[in-house]
Amino acid sequence: MTSGAEFDLIVLGGGPGGYVAAIRAAQLGMRTAVVEREHLGGICLNWGCIPTKALLRTSELYRQIKEAEAFGLRVEGVGFDFERLIQRSRNVADKLSRGVAFLMKKNKITVFEAQGRLEGQAGLQGRSRVALTAKDGTILPSVTAKHIIIATGARARSLPGLEPDGERIWTYKEAMVPPSLPKSLLVIGSGAIGIEFASFYRALGVEVTVVEVQQRILPVEDEEISKLAHMAFVKQGMTIHTGATVEQLCNTDDGGILARLRTNDANTIEVTAARVILAVGITGNVEGLGLEEQGVKVDRGHIVIDEWCRTGAPGVYAIGDVVGPPWLAHKAMHEGVLCVEKIAGVDGVHPLDPRNVPGCTYCAPQIASLGLTEAAAREAGYELKVGRYPYSANGKAIALGETEGLIKTIFDAKTGALIGAHMIGAEVTELIQGFAIGKTLETTEAELMATIFPHPTLSEMMHESVLDAFGRALHI
Repeated sequence: MTSGAEFDLIVLGGGPGGYVAAIRAAQLGMRTAVVEREHLGGICLNWGCIPTKALLRTSELYRQIKEAEAFGLRVEGVGFDFERLIQRSRNVADKLSRGVAFLMKKNKITVFEAQGRLEGQAGLQGRSRVALTAKDGTILPSVTAKHIIIATGARARSLPGLEPDGERIWTYKEAMVPPSLPKSLLVIGSGAIGIEFASFYRALGVEVTVVEVQQRILPVEDEEISKLAHMAFVKQGMTIHTGATVEQLCNTDDGGILARLRTNDANTIEVTAARVILAVGITGNVEGLGLEEQGVKVDRGHIVIDEWCRTGAPGVYAIGDVVGPPWLAHKAMHEGVLCVEKIAGVDGVHPLDPRNVPGCTYCAPQIASLGLTEAAAREAGYELKVGRYPYSANGKAIALGETEGLIKTIFDAKTGALIGAHMIGAEVTELIQGFAIGKTLETTEAELMATIFPHPTLSEMMHESVLDAFGRALHI
């Protein structure tokens, strides 16, 4: 490993945004280094996106096997080895982390296993200096670069009086590697993280209660999709309290937790659970980086940037979760590429448009969305054409035994522009990309109607939803 060296670009953080930015920089001929204090791949690969999907895949298979009789299959003695299914999730994460290390080596990117801190201009041709501290506390020689990208990610946010202890009150990390399956679980927060864990544990037979301070679960989603999700989760046996806050968590004598909830109408509800998952959002990892000294502005736990990911300090950029929502790995990757290409002077680079970033929640049923919700579009003054198509009317969904779901599309009635797509049902996290491509290409209803969708597929519902928005649906 080279130390005390000079680079064209140093990336602080080896998560999805950071390592992708480094790879793109290396492709463009820049001498590049990544400083990572924990694991290459970051939270997403090691403790978030990837291992949670491995867990959710297991719970999905378990649910399908239990329902095998409906398909004419006989399965006896269905069960699971909780320790093995958790270990499979960790093995998946470990494999991909090694894969990122391979990519760093392949692209000749120097990796420093250390904590990095900005120390300002090095005094040589506008280069910035980064101080390095190894995991064991050893001070390493500082490194310099003309450009610095901060991609340090974020961590779980806690609430006063509800701090996680790692034993009874969990963050996402503890929820992924529990020593045993709890009999009951209280999930505080119904965003993507909370709902995915609620879905996973409920599928394995855990009694799950979800508490959400907003008036509906999955509050960033379209209201119609949110309501359908609520009904589906209740049907699965979840207990859901919306418009409620957790006022207090108390340990019980049997090793569990007693939670006191206060509803919007001032009623008090008591809930007991073996364990609690705190999923009330995240806050950026901005501490210990020397940001303030360099003129980098931090607002409410996140770094402030412009459309090109530039901070207030010359030559210092920031991408990914550390700059704020949407907190999504693919958004971080996209920012990493556009930031590096802007630095390198590549032609045709465009700023990120948040309305073109798809969101996915991998619960059962899955949820995916893109662009404006119906309420947001109306509030923005659009005249709308809204189309809907149910899973229950789709041949492939019926054949799969997955008839619970809806595809909803939203168009500007004046121009025909696609301004929103919202889905709930089997494999919608894969389907949404079709609309993402269309929206990026600024498609209208005419192009989508003229597109031939294969039969029999779930994707046909996308076509039918578009047709329905303009009064032309064929199969409903």
